[in-house]
Amino acid sequence: MSQNITVDVHVDEALPVGIVDSALIDAAVRATLHQQHHTGVIEVSVLVTTAEEIHRLNREYRHIDATTDVLSFADDGDVAGFVLPPGMPKYLGDIAISWPHVLQQAHEFGHSQQRELAFLTVHGLLHLLGYDHERSPDDDATMQSHQEAIMALLNLPRL
Repeated sequence: MSQNITVDVHVDEALPVGIVDSALIDAAVRATLHQQHHTGVIEVSVLVTTAEEIHRLNREYRHIDATTDVLSFADDGDVAGFVLPPGMPKYLGDIAISWPHVLQQAHEFGHSQQRELAFLTVHGLLHLLGYDHERSPDDDATMQSHQEAIMALLNLPRL
C-alpha cells in the first residue's frame, strides 16, 4: 500500500509572513510516517503559533496553565473497531508548535531553527502515533531513538 499524505500547515497570522518553512514540516511528517511504517491515506494538521496561543491551548485542553513548545491532539473520535472504506483518509490529529519556543530552543541547544522546527514536528507526530516519553524511562528512550532516526532521515542529526 502506498502513502497518500496530506499535511495541512497553518501559520498564525500574528507571525511574520514567510518565517515558517511549511515544506520542512511536510517533510518531517512524511519522514516520521515512513520510519514508523504507516501507509495509506493519512491526514495531519500542524499549527505554528505564538507562545500566548499555545499557552491558551494548553490551559484549555490540558488544564495546564503554562506555555510549552509543542502540543499534540490525537483524533480520539469514537470509531473503535470502525474500518475506513478504501481510499478514505485516516485523520491522525493536530499538532501545535510554539514559534517562540522554536527560536529559543534552537539557540539554547546550539542548532538551527530548521532542526528545532522539524524536531518538534516529529515529536508531536510521535505523540499522535501513541508514543509517550512521560510514561517510563524505557518509553522515553524508545521515543528518543525514533526521533533521532527520523532526524537523520531528514539530514538534520544532532550536532
